[in-house]
Amino acid sequence: MIELTDNKLALEQLIQSTPARIGVGCSGTRPKTEIMLKLRMDHAMAVDSVYGDIPKAFFEEFHFPIVQTPCQSKEMYLKRPDLGRKLTSEGESFIREHCKKKPQVQIVISNGLSSKAIESNIRDVYPALLDSLESYGLSSGTTFYVQNGRVACMDVIGEILEPDVLVMLIGERPGLVSADSMSAYMCYKPRIGTIESNRNVISNIHRGGTQPIEAGAQIGAVLRAMLDQKTSGTRLVI
Repeated sequence: MIELTDNKLALEQLIQSTPARIGVGCSGTRPKTEIMLKLRMDHAMAVDSVYGDIPKAFFEEFHFPIVQTPCQSKEMYLKRPDLGRKLTSEGESFIREHCKKKPQVQIVISNGLSSKAIESNIRDVYPALLDSLESYGLSSGTTFYVQNGRVACMDVIGEILEPDVLVMLIGERPGLVSADSMSAYMCYKPRIGTIESNRNVISNIHRGGTQPIEAGAQIGAVLRAMLDQKTSGTRLVI
């Protein structure tokens, strides 16, 4: 075992290998002022990402229709995860009336636990995903946005639209390293009662993790595999 205090090179290599706060030092029994201020700033960014809203200009740019879950506030969303897995009756009616039924690929976007993740990444991920689908000869349905959604609301959407595969681009729980990380949850023929082992996910999508443009291409490849193998989750071979 290497004693890092006696091996400066090993410590430097470890620090360079991770964005985690290691080897930051202290002043007496307390963290250094610079380190503490950076920690508080990162924590504030995480809180803002959870409680923040996506700007109106974002929806004007993409023209995504918006449907709601029963969570009418962020506090309700955090305290009642079960409500984030449902849609309002108005939302369900809108999807039935205005969205393409039985598409090959259904794309859904939701703020989840990080509005900042959607605002920061969709401009790169979404066009790359559409290009990837086109390269694989796949068509997509009506993309829409779910306000305050949880991953499992994709099952309700699957019941209504009956897509062959569904991908949900959703904001991840922010941490103290990244407040704008997004995930892509995918499932073959999702329906109410789908178990988590039947989903696949590409996570940590942001400029410091899985690059957004690269993620768009990867999502298309996974969806193609799902359609070819007619399955998803732990049974999917990639």
